[in-house]
Amino acid sequence: MPDPSAPLSPPLPDPHTQPHAFLRGLFEAAVRSAQPLHGLAAALPAPPRGRTLVLGAGKAAGAMAQALEALWPADAPLSGLVVTRYGHIPPRSAGLPQRIEVTEAAHPVPDAASEAAAQRMLALVQASRLTADDLVLFLVSGGGSALLALPVEGLTLQDKQRISRALLASGANIAEMNCVRKHLSRIKGGRLALACTPAPVCTLAISDVPGDDPAVIASGPTVPDASSCAEVLEIVRRYGIALPQSLRQGLESGVLETPKPGAAAFAKNIVRLIATPWQALQAAAQAARGAGIAAHVLSDAIEGESREVAKVHAALARSVAQRGAPFAAPCVLLSGGETTVTVHPRAAGDLPGRGGRAGEFCLALAQALQGAPNIWALAADTDGIDGSESNAGAWVAPDTLARAARAGLRVAEHLARNDSWGFFSALDDLLVTGPTYTNVNDFRALLVL
Repeated sequence: MPDPSAPLSPPLPDPHTQPHAFLRGLFEAAVRSAQPLHGLAAALPAPPRGRTLVLGAGKAAGAMAQALEALWPADAPLSGLVVTRYGHIPPRSAGLPQRIEVTEAAHPVPDAASEAAAQRMLALVQASRLTADDLVLFLVSGGGSALLALPVEGLTLQDKQRISRALLASGANIAEMNCVRKHLSRIKGGRLALACTPAPVCTLAISDVPGDDPAVIASGPTVPDASSCAEVLEIVRRYGIALPQSLRQGLESGVLETPKPGAAAFAKNIVRLIATPWQALQAAAQAARGAGIAAHVLSDAIEGESREVAKVHAALARSVAQRGAPFAAPCVLLSGGETTVTVHPRAAGDLPGRGGRAGEFCLALAQALQGAPNIWALAADTDGIDGSESNAGAWVAPDTLARAARAGLRVAEHLARNDSWGFFSALDDLLVTGPTYTNVNDFRALLVL
């Protein structure tokens, strides 16, 4: 993980002689810019007359809590509970007091610890007997949907896990998945904010979603929800996701509707973004330009199937390399967002594929580039974990297909079973960083020399 105290744009290796190291340096610049300590100071409200209760959820929640403890006045009351992914609590700085409890749970599919954390959070709010003189600070980042799992009445944790797995394999985008999650939860979709009234809630968010919509980040526990039960029914119909009959009846009747914009409970609440995908891509672009390489940020909000997005990126990179259009080489093409992977049915006896969005992008990119010279690429998840594996992403180089052929690896076969991890692991082309303690979602960089 990059040191968050290091300069945001340290010198990068020469891309002509060390293309992999150069691309990794861009990734690290993006991740470094999204560390909570960099954005939190300017976003913090003043301490209230009463107490400050801190709640939070997400892959960056542990780092956000530590940054808040370092920045909050030592003599101002501060306590609370946040939940992060297993293994995503950063090392504590020497001498930093712990005023906020940090617990861990599972991602991307919730577990019993996810349910317990949500139950404890609501119980803490109730026990605190908050008043209008108090303040709730909600620290949220991507991953919070799985980490705070409190199913509605009549829905078991096992039901929630099954629905979560089906959504993850369906190809649904993040807004669609979180629309479903909000309506099946007793804490998401603004319900946590309702529990905190009459205390105002200040939501401090690290965005991992296209468009930076706070209602989508971690399924928006503290912000109103404009989506509807009818949309949930349409989404599950579209992707063929089975629901228990009692749950379907609750959606059809509107009993499971979420709090909407304009509700009085949200009148004094505020939301502040402390890190976004666009800021991270701009940090990477600045680092590239500092090394003398032109940088072009295509978008921070690209969605769609990872393998289809890869084809478009490959076509653009080949056009740059062959025609000098729409950009002149040398340059780097940067993009972010949140792509999806539809898991394909397996034949009887086939082992399940391993890997995530970034790996599938790289697998399809290598196939589309067909060994084109002078093009290198890195795709990775900025939280350091691509899907459920231990790698952040993978590399593609002009010799990727040639080395794969010598190793007996066939791209088409690995794509057919969604096994990007197996392909790039065999080539020793996985990017492994460990948890980065932030999350601004997909990072893609294509270097054309």
